[in-house]
Formats: sequence, structure tokens, C-alpha cells
Amino acid sequence: MSHVGVGPRAVTRSVAFLTAGVLAVPALAGCSSEGPSGKPLADQDIASASRARISDGGTLRWAVDSVPDTLNTFQSDADATATRVAQAVLPSMYRMDETGRPVRNADYLESAEVVETEPKQVVVYKLNQQAVWSDGREVGAADFAAQWRALSGKDSAYWTARNAGYDRIEKIQRGAGDLEVKVTFSRPYADWKSLFTPLYPKDVMGTPDAFNDGARRKLKVTAGPFAVKEVDTKDDEVVLTGNPRWWGEPAKLDKIVLRAVPRDERVSELVAGKLDLAEIDPDTAEQVGLAAAPRDPATGTPLMGPDGTPAAGSGGSPRPGPQGRSAAQALRSWAVANGSDEEAAEEEILAREERREARAKLERRRRALSGFEVRKSLEPAYTQLALNGADGPLADERVRRAVARALDREKLAKAVLGPLGLPAEPVGSHLALSGQAAYADGSGALGDQNAKEARALLADAGWVPGGPVKESEDGEKAAGAKGEKDKDDKDEKKSEGGDDGTYIVGEDDKNTDDQNTDDKEKGEKRKKEEGEDSSGKNTAQGGAPGAYAPKGTAAPAGSATGPLAKDGKALTLRFVLPSGPGSEALRTVADRISDMLEKIGIGTDITKVPDESYFKDHVASGEYDLALYSWPASAFPATDARPIYAKPVPAADGSLNVAQNYTRVGTDQVDQLFDQAMATLDQKEARDLLRKADSRIWAAAGSIPLYQRPQLVAARKNLANVGAFGFETPLYEDMGFLKKGAHGSRPSASPSS
Repeated sequence: MSHVGVGPRAVTRSVAFLTAGVLAVPALAGCSSEGPSGKPLADQDIASASRARISDGGTLRWAVDSVPDTLNTFQSDADATATRVAQAVLPSMYRMDETGRPVRNADYLESAEVVETEPKQVVVYKLNQQAVWSDGREVGAADFAAQWRALSGKDSAYWTARNAGYDRIEKIQRGAGDLEVKVTFSRPYADWKSLFTPLYPKDVMGTPDAFNDGARRKLKVTAGPFAVKEVDTKDDEVVLTGNPRWWGEPAKLDKIVLRAVPRDERVSELVAGKLDLAEIDPDTAEQVGLAAAPRDPATGTPLMGPDGTPAAGSGGSPRPGPQGRSAAQALRSWAVANGSDEEAAEEEILAREERREARAKLERRRRALSGFEVRKSLEPAYTQLALNGADGPLADERVRRAVARALDREKLAKAVLGPLGLPAEPVGSHLALSGQAAYADGSGALGDQNAKEARALLADAGWVPGGPVKESEDGEKAAGAKGEKDKDDKDEKKSEGGDDGTYIVGEDDKNTDDQNTDDKEKGEKRKKEEGEDSSGKNTAQGGAPGAYAPKGTAAPAGSATGPLAKDGKALTLRFVLPSGPGSEALRTVADRISDMLEKIGIGTDITKVPDESYFKDHVASGEYDLALYSWPASAFPATDARPIYAKPVPAADGSLNVAQNYTRVGTDQVDQLFDQAMATLDQKEARDLLRKADSRIWAAAGSIPLYQRPQLVAARKNLANVGAFGFETPLYEDMGFLKKGAHGSRPSASPSS
């Protein structure tokens, strides 16, 4: 998992599940079983082409973030490159389609179905009769059994990162033949399709030594269209070559070279002709787009840049002067003839020469980049604002809800996605993305942006503006009168169902019609209703920021704009951000969030830290109040999202086991909803349970989904079936270079919305 590049969900998994209890789930505001999943916000962009239009042979040089430390994706240090290698060289029973749903992979699986539910769930897999490992052995039941034993969690000698699902298997048996596998579960498991993808040979899974060490730098036995030829740590590359025993459509490429190239060096490598494919940042995408801009047919220079002005790098060699003389010769002759300073003329000549060389260099760069195009879509991942609820001001749910309701998520999405021409819609779910079956917008459980109600929530929590300035022992000054003590839990209205006091919008009969938006039509109405003048100050009687202040109560001075304090300490939140290249978008979003919070009296202390320490030393360890990072979407949210939102529990050593819940915010009811969804084989019921869980997660305000991450890929124009994949699992055997005169198919209009 990564804050910059989203890695596989194999980073860590919860290996313990809380006991699921019987729970009557009430109807929730903002969550409906009929809520549409919609469709993906953006189409994939891979220059699709039929295999007949693709040449046989060639090497694809593909930039990746790193050479993996292990090729075993079930180990804790596996990364995104390890997942990409596994997709190309190992069996997968199911793969993701363009809508983020699992579909049977016919190359390996003829059929798979639940044949019994009582007394135990039984799934029978019938494998493709042609499926063989590269050593000639059939892919069969022995491989399934070895993987189950390694990942079941029963043998601590296996250093596994996760065992979700495998711990529910009771036994695996050979069916009518070795190509029929019968899997019996000890407990019902809705996400059984997530298992055995990827499937490793028994050579890797059969013993702890083989599992722990045997597949870290090599995979001797594979069963995909490609095989691992070499993991070269010296040249930072992984080399994949065609598998001669592959029974499916033969790979069009001879070789795929995955090269580790830092993000800030990729444009140079593209210009140097050392790469064919690279995920890039927006600045590089702009350069590639400019290189492909319309050009003057006579001079070859760009007609205009992206902003409508003459494009940078449009100059070529200087045109000859009179009688065929160069501009430099003409300038020197003019200076001598007119008695001007010849030395000054020489300096001007040198300056012009430098500019000419710079323009020539830019032109060479442009020509190199003109062979590429930007393929763009949205990643199957979303960026969120995480609020650390372990301690400090954000331990109070009212403060977290106030932060969430101060955010204009649509503006934040537009700031990142709008300039790229991608759909700028805020993400409405923690558990799925638009197009996936479980998706429904559950944000209504928290409520829309509303600065007035955000200030009211803060006042109710004791954070008030104005008052004396107090100085702490370390000399830090904080404005604000001593705040009132927090109300007891019994005094706070609890949501229906007794969910740890979790607040759900729509369950307290409060009017939320006067939402704070920046829309021009609503802006003046909002200001009038809130009693604000043009400066944003609250001038109305009854406009005090107290949660339930009666009408007629005068607002404290500076209530709309002044900083808030409690017990003499200002309300300031630590906002931790990565500082490395590629994180510019996160820093832009953080600045806008800080501005939005300032408007309700919350200060932010932004700290930029090195990328390598950002997640481990700050987010995972809880050393932050606010942070921005991303989670990948999963086709199996009941399994994969549970450790992200599970309520932290005390560990045996007295520490807190947070699994992947780095916000430390969770409730028993959310855990129970996940457990119920995981245990039901009724897909509609499972979707309803997940949507209800999502509404509860929204209401707890531990994390606020903002936008789906952009996916920008620079690809050679003649490269087909590869690029911005969106949800879909790549088909490595179909990737290749187009035959002369052939063209790939790309989205003809802006991405779907």
C-alpha cells in the first residue's frame, strides 16, 4: 500500500477475526439496498487492437517503481511489481473485468460453483485440462492443498502476510480426477472467489523453507503466458520471457522488461528512448501532450500550447539574415557600421547562441516525446483524508464530524482531476468505487458540507472562539477561554441501533437545508441565513456557533473566523504529508483542506516528511492528526476492507492491535456487519450489509474518501492493449506493437460519467 503509488492489498492482513454476534441491523439514512452501483467514471485507455493487427515479437520496456524484494505476493514485503509479475506468470482462478467485478479465467478454470451449503459450504473447481506448469506437471488439487496449508494460519513457520479466507477452509480433496478440486469450508465464506489467485505451485507452498525463501528472487516453475527469466538487482529490472508450455493464445511479445525508474527520472528515460511505457505525473503528461500538439506544416513548430499561447520549444535554427548571412553575422556588421560597442554585440551574440541551443534541445526533446501519447483513466483506488481518533482533539467524534463537514469534496476532486480532463466526482463509498457491485453513495450518513453545523459541532465539544491567551509550559501561546467539559455519553444523542453513540445524519430531526456551498446561486442565501456579511463574519443574533444555542443568543466576537480553543489550548491539528516528487497533488489538496478548516476555526500544522518514513513512521505508528493516503478498491470488500475499518483490540502484550485501521476509529457494529457480509452466500444481502457498514463508517468520520486517483500512462503510439487499465486485469499475451499502418482503438470522447 502506498500514499503515492497504490500497491497490492498484500501489505498486511488481519489474521484474527472478532466473533460475530447476532445483530438486528436498522435502516440507515443515506443507505439503500436499491442504491445503484452505477458504472466506472472513466473508461480504460489501452489502445485496444485485435491480435491480428499486432506484430509478433519485440520487447516491451516498462517502468515500475521498484524491483520486488520477493515474488511471493503472500509475504509482507511484496509490492505492486510483484503483483504484476504474478499476473503474467501464474494461474488466477478469477480476474477483474472493466467494472471491477470478478470473472472466471477460462485459461485455468472450466467451472467453479457452490454445490452444497448444508451442513458445510462446498465449492467444486473444474480445471482446464490443458493447464500445466512449466515443468510439464498438471495444475491440480495438490497445488490447491499446498497453498491452503501454507496460508491457513495453522503453521507459524510460514511467514505469511495474510490468511483471510484460507483460515475458513476445513479440507481440500481431489474430486473425480486430479483436475477436479473439492473445497469444504468450516464456516460460510461469501468471498470464496478471492482464493487461489494467484495460485503458486506446490514447489513454493509445500514447505516453510520453500515458501519463506524459495520464491523471493526466482520462480522456477510457472504457468502463465510469460515466465520469469531473471530478477536483476544490479540493473534494477525483472525480465519476463514467453512460456513455451503456455496453452492459451501465444504471447505477442518476446520479452517484457520491468525496469525500476524513479518517477522524477521517467521523462528523461522516455526522451532517451529507453522506455516504451511508464506511469507518469501530471507535469510529464503535459509535456507529452504538448509534444503531440498540432504543428505548423511549413516550419514544424507548435501552433499553440495548452493555454492557447505559442508553445514552448517552438523555435528551431535561426533564419538566415540578408544575403544569406546568419543573424549573428548581421548583428556584428550592424554594430561595427554604426559605431556600437562590439563587445556588447558579442555578448548578445553569445546569448542568442545559448537561446538557439536551448531551443534546439527542446525541439529534440519534443521530437522524442512526440512518439508517445498519454493514456488516462482512473485507478481502482481512492485518496482519503485520515483522521487519527486515538487521542487529541480528533478522539472526539464531534470534532471529526466537524472536520468532515467543513470539506468541499467536490472542489478537492476538481483540483486534482479537472486539469487532467478526468471526471471529478467525489468518491461516495469506503468499500467500493463507481461501477462495482457494492458501490452506493453512503456519504449522506455524515451529511453534506455545512460550515454552520461544523462550527456548531465544535462548540458542542467545547471548542469556542475568543477569550484570553494562555501560554503553555513550553512557551506556546493558545487563544481561547476555558471550554466546557465534554458531555457524558448519556447526554449525547445516540443513533438508532446503539452503535457506540455513532451519529447518523437524518436520525436526529435536525434541519440541514442551509448547507454551506460556494455555488453562486446559493452563496448569498447561505450568508443571509447564517447572518454573515461579505467578510464572512457572523453578525446575526442567534448565529452563535453553539450546537443548540437558542435564538437570541449573541454570537461571540469573531465567531466565524477566529481560532478556536479549549482549556486555553488552540485547536490545531498536525497534518503530515510526504515531501518527495510525485506528491505535489497531495500537497495541493492539503493546502485546500487547511483553508477550508481555517474557515471554521481549526488551525493546521503541516509537516512534510521523507517518503520512506511517511507511512511507517507517521501514519502506521499514529504520529499524526490528519494524513492523506490511498486504498486500492477490491472486488471482495467484505474480506479486504474489514482489517482497514475493524475496531482496534488490545493485544496480548498490552499494545493496541490496529491491523490496517490506521485511524484507530472503529465500532463493534461495523465489525459485525462485515462478518455477516462475509458469511452470507446471498449476493444481494451481502451488498446490503456492506452498504450499511459503509454508512456507519461515514458516520464515525475516521476517514473521508475524496477522489478516485488519476491514472496517467505515457505509451508509444504503436503499442497496443496496454496503458491505463482502470479496473481490468491486463491480458499480457495480447500486448504488443502494431503492424505498420494499423491503429489501436481509444476512447473517442471524454471519459464516461
